[in-house]
Amino acid sequence: MRRYLAVIALCGLLVTAGCVEAGVELGLDGGQSQPSDTPTTTAASGTFEVHVINVGQADATLLRTENETMLIDSGDWRDDGEAVIKYLEANDVERIDHLVTTHAHADHIGGHEAVIDYYETEKDGVGAVYDSGVPHTSKTYERYLDAVERHNVDLFEVADGDEIPFDGVRARVVNPESSGGDELHADGVAVHLQFGENGFLFTGDAGRETEQRIVDEHDASLDADVYQAGHHGSDTSSSPALLDAASPEVAVISSAYDSQYGHPHDEPLQRFAERDVRALWTAVHGTVVFVSDGETISVRAQHEATADPLEIQDASAATANTTDSTTEQFVLNAEAASARYNPVGVTAGA
Repeated sequence: MRRYLAVIALCGLLVTAGCVEAGVELGLDGGQSQPSDTPTTTAASGTFEVHVINVGQADATLLRTENETMLIDSGDWRDDGEAVIKYLEANDVERIDHLVTTHAHADHIGGHEAVIDYYETEKDGVGAVYDSGVPHTSKTYERYLDAVERHNVDLFEVADGDEIPFDGVRARVVNPESSGGDELHADGVAVHLQFGENGFLFTGDAGRETEQRIVDEHDASLDADVYQAGHHGSDTSSSPALLDAASPEVAVISSAYDSQYGHPHDEPLQRFAERDVRALWTAVHGTVVFVSDGETISVRAQHEATADPLEIQDASAATANTTDSTTEQFVLNAEAASARYNPVGVTAGA
């Protein structure tokens, strides 16, 4: 079912956020930015890129096809979008067609206001924002909503079963279970993307109980070559059930080298190793880029370091600047089971 986010749903808690008149819908015009119930094509044309940007103890991921872009989260509030905008500029991103908010914590939406302001005033705009509809009372969240209103950007509430019309890629929302939830993590937005034979899974900070619900609902359709580790590599996420359903070849972790939470935790790294899943960590590999042609995936990073999940915590910290180039580390082939990883003593450049 198509869903939109009426402003009234948020103004009740955020009366000071500058929301428009209660009951007014944001920018629904029947255009291409609306979630669709009709499955989009999965046939691969051109290339599809996923850039897991090194933003420290936060998340910001750029996805792009030949014609469109999607940004999932925008980094930490302390950075105020600066590193993300620099990275987008360096990669010639002129427009954000789809801005996905996994949830309203400040390490995920910290750059939303700045990104929206910049692209609406200096570039070609933001096509639409997709949100779970679960509000937060932080100033960071208020400023995000202010920017949406200020520039009249379409804002949609999405839930399991919706699809985001991302050109050339099937982008399915697999969480939250339904609209109207009230838990930021459990009711956050999770997305599975399919480009040709290659799958990509992003679950935000969803915990094990939410992961189990996603598995129960979607199971084999969660198959993903690349999985962005939930909750920055915390043991609260990356459950055995999710890993067995998605069966990723690579897990990429976005967290700080000196994470105050100890991310990534030992337990998910052990689970990756038990399943022959390679692990890349932005803190040691820098920004990680996946380039898919629909069959194979070139895995690129700013720093060469081990991809052994049991050794990754002993690797040196990445020293690359946000805009430094990446080099190919290895290639995943969707057709070749022999490409699966033997984690003992192998580095990402091997």
